[in-house]
Amino acid sequence: MASGRVPVVFVAPFLAPTTLRFVRAAAELRGVALGLVCQDPVERVPADLRRRLAGFHRVGDCFDTEELLRGILELCGRRPPKRILGALEQLQVTLAHVRERLGVDGLGVEAALNFRDKDRMKTVLRAAGVPCARHGSAASPSEALSTAAELGYPVVAKPPAGAAAANTLRVSTPDELEAYLQRMPPTRGNPLLLEEFVVGEEHSFDAVSIGGELVWHSLTHYRPGPLEVLENPWIQWTVLLPREVDHPRYDEVRRVGAQTLTALGMGTGLSHMEWFRRDDGSIAVSEVAARPPGAQFTTLISYAHDTDFYSAWAELMAFDRFEPPPRAYAAGIAYFRGQGRGRVAKIHGLDEAQRRYGSMAVEVRLPREGQAPASSYEGEGYVVLRDRDTGRVAEALKRVVEIVRVELQ
Repeated sequence: MASGRVPVVFVAPFLAPTTLRFVRAAAELRGVALGLVCQDPVERVPADLRRRLAGFHRVGDCFDTEELLRGILELCGRRPPKRILGALEQLQVTLAHVRERLGVDGLGVEAALNFRDKDRMKTVLRAAGVPCARHGSAASPSEALSTAAELGYPVVAKPPAGAAAANTLRVSTPDELEAYLQRMPPTRGNPLLLEEFVVGEEHSFDAVSIGGELVWHSLTHYRPGPLEVLENPWIQWTVLLPREVDHPRYDEVRRVGAQTLTALGMGTGLSHMEWFRRDDGSIAVSEVAARPPGAQFTTLISYAHDTDFYSAWAELMAFDRFEPPPRAYAAGIAYFRGQGRGRVAKIHGLDEAQRRYGSMAVEVRLPREGQAPASSYEGEGYVVLRDRDTGRVAEALKRVVEIVRVELQ
């Protein structure tokens, strides 16, 4: 690692495109000597980014605490770095263990477990008086059935350490739950989390904290909610970041968001909270992650504030510095998802969407003919729209997913 600059290590198991954006932002920070620990070979790092790195070390398993600890020490010449970063949710507990072993500042093990284990999270939040869905943990199929009966159907079933709604399902009857349990039988070492199914509008609350104090936040509206998107692979969905982020209708979630982060032990970092507004107007927290949001949300935040939020995150994590940017625009994203089976055969409605809303588009990734269907809910492509008027962006997003259709054959 280079001398004269602050040594920072970024841990990235695999170099996905979004991960590379975070790595690049950290590598370009003035005064930082960035080392990268990765499971991928160094040849997977783009050549221009490779030249910016102060060092690279490949490990077999970034999620193994001992192996990661040895890799970081070898990379840094046996001396601890100033900071250890990582954007992946599944990595946060391992990073916390390594930080504590090396005496490096950052999220500690107890707080990381609060964020990672969703059963533990809900227990902590309810004890702190945070409004959230009722829940229960089950270590066997019989426990799962009795817990679901106690909560009342429908319930949401999910692994306690899931990420990005993976293996999350709404179950409406005991028979549906039994079918789920046959596919994913819970055990003492791998329990199942069951939650009350909350009816209402679903949102997210992204927040920057420094030294335990909430210093900035962003809000989103999902149309429709993520669970419905998961249950219906053909649904094209949207996310809206309203310009009026400080509107009084968000006063309660700002209060609850700060209460939530304090209860879970957030020090300095960027967090992503999923929450509901029930039909009666009350707030219910779903879950919180101690990492940047996924699904292009960091890109959306960048466009809404006319800034590079990837760089802002890197500076926050490396130096505890963050200048809250003004919310200059409303921004939103429409996700294009294929209908049918097979590969992308044709994209309908592009000309009309371009004619109506092309002036609002700031980033576009269109599906390509012959492209294989996506394995995630982000779909085969997307378009990001921006305008100073929130209503215009909301209407444009609604119309774009009605106009554009991705045909699979």
